[in-house]
Amino acid sequence: MQKISPFLWFDGKAEEAMNFYVSIFKNSKVGDVMRCGEAGPGPKGSVLGVTFSLDGIEFHAINGGPMFQFSPAISFYVNCETQAEVDDLWDKLSAGGEQQRCGWLKDNFGVSWQIIPTVLGKLLSNKDPSKAGRAMQAMMQMTKLDILGLQQAAEQK
Repeated sequence: MQKISPFLWFDGKAEEAMNFYVSIFKNSKVGDVMRCGEAGPGPKGSVLGVTFSLDGIEFHAINGGPMFQFSPAISFYVNCETQAEVDDLWDKLSAGGEQQRCGWLKDNFGVSWQIIPTVLGKLLSNKDPSKAGRAMQAMMQMTKLDILGLQQAAEQK
């Protein structure tokens, strides 16, 4: 068991979100589903909380009600090795949600994700500041990040 785990607060959709996320990420699984009993806090048998893992990372989620909403101040950063992986995760996670600039999206539950090609870090930390700057400018114009477009921008003369 990992020592620190993300804990997500949903308004009645913890189980739905868990099933959605587990269907998208490889090496993922449903964990425990905790249901309310006779004494509440919700209707008997309704889902109180869930545990699940995404690509080996354990998550916890609760149906805590409408008091708190997700904010982009906290997001999940996903390293992607290929454009195919970027495209696949982007399409699945943004379905019903909101596509945003620079590889960010908000899924249909309001959770923010960054779908980032691993090569971006290398491009932005290039020892040639002009190449790094061109990669940054290209990224700032993109919604879903395009590896080839980022690489070409960095190499332009």
